[in-house]
Amino acid sequence: MKIFSYESKFSQLLLKLSYACYLNLLWLICSLPIITIGASTTALYYSCLKIVRDEDSHVAATFFRSFRENFKQATVLWLILLAAGVFLAGDGYILYHLRQSSDGALSVMWTLILAIVIATAVIYVIVLEYVFPLLACFSNTNTAMLKNAFLLGTHYLFATILVFAVHFAMFFVVVAWFTPLIIFGEGLCALISAWLLNGILLSCVAAPEKEEAEEEAAP
Repeated sequence: MKIFSYESKFSQLLLKLSYACYLNLLWLICSLPIITIGASTTALYYSCLKIVRDEDSHVAATFFRSFRENFKQATVLWLILLAAGVFLAGDGYILYHLRQSSDGALSVMWTLILAIVIATAVIYVIVLEYVFPLLACFSNTNTAMLKNAFLLGTHYLFATILVFAVHFAMFFVVVAWFTPLIIFGEGLCALISAWLLNGILLSCVAAPEKEEAEEEAAP
């Protein structure tokens, strides 16, 4: 039947789902030391972007090539983000309980500070969503990566919300509804996110090229 042919959309969907499952396994294994989560997430997005663009079918080789090439920078970025995340989580926990145990003006003060921490946490999540896909595509300094991740995340806010929703939905389904779906886990989330972010990342590549062409064409 035509639906089962290799070129059919159904077969390609199954193939991409199998890639997501395989990449999820690789990501989990390479993330076990905890400090390597940044490198494994970068490699995961690098592989998923290749799949979305139909550029490479050697999933494992692509994953480990990116893992090696980006290991140092991805690890530094991850440790920075991990420390920031622990700090924000600790602050939020302490401020929440201070607010609960306070009254009057003191309660208002803790509420305002907690609101600032929550706003900072939103910025943190935005950066976390974009920094590793950016690292998978571009070479830049750590400061520039973090800055560009924030700028892209706020500029393309709808895509940012969708990427967050994909990860939240996977977490909710695995925890509260159908645990076996963890076999796809982050692999499927990254594949869907790569599809959502692919156009944005490609536009980042096209913009400098367009500027260069305009400068060359100028008299």
